[in-house]
Amino acid sequence: MHWFFTEWIQKKDLKNALYLQLGMQDNPTLSQEIQLRYHSLYSGVFYKRYIQGLWVASDGLVYPCFDPEIHVVKSLPQTFDKFYISCDYGIVNPSSFGLWGRFGDKWYRIKEYYYDSKIEGISRTDLKHYEALKRLAGEKDIEAVIVDPSAASFIECIKRGNKFKVIRAKNEVLLGINHVSNALHSGKLLFSDKCQDSIQEFSLYEWSKSEKNNEPKKQNDHAMDEIRYFVETILEQKQSAQTGIFCSVNRYS
Repeated sequence: MHWFFTEWIQKKDLKNALYLQLGMQDNPTLSQEIQLRYHSLYSGVFYKRYIQGLWVASDGLVYPCFDPEIHVVKSLPQTFDKFYISCDYGIVNPSSFGLWGRFGDKWYRIKEYYYDSKIEGISRTDLKHYEALKRLAGEKDIEAVIVDPSAASFIECIKRGNKFKVIRAKNEVLLGINHVSNALHSGKLLFSDKCQDSIQEFSLYEWSKSEKNNEPKKQNDHAMDEIRYFVETILEQKQSAQTGIFCSVNRYS
């Protein structure tokens, strides 16, 4: 999300700019042997930065295992057998809702609603957010809406609508991050390329730099929170008897 990348490279056509991508193979001073050695030295985000020359965050990400090439899909299955919606509700802070559908053993984030009052210039009432929730659900048969347990007024608003079952989300942060990491590693969480706000947050969601506070920063975390609510409350409960591979949630490892 560096300003030069977002404002110039991603908008090169609009700005009539010529963009050249050069790699190690374009350096005539490096032998094939040296290039192979460099290829073997790095992996993950460091391989993408140092070897492929891509614009990716290299330090402090909560979910370094999130890879758009793996977890973001351009096309969705035609049918799903279950649907849920997860919600992180905010008045001053952004509100983020995600519609999830199950196909086989995978859960797809089909589409999302993300409203930031600071950007839009006006706050929305509970009722306005509830109307957006109904539009997100459409005609789908939603099993339940998983909501931030602290959003008491919004939970009450949903209940009064008498359309959706409400589940108060499990909200253990570090354990939830571990479970989301596990779901990403196992390929059980996939995202439509239309879900740009949550995809962007994965590239911005970082650990606090304070050694006394082994927690994520309370920034760029609204989609991250409701994704965690969904995994911890629904997906993890269905797979609690299974063992998985985990990304480390220790930022010092």
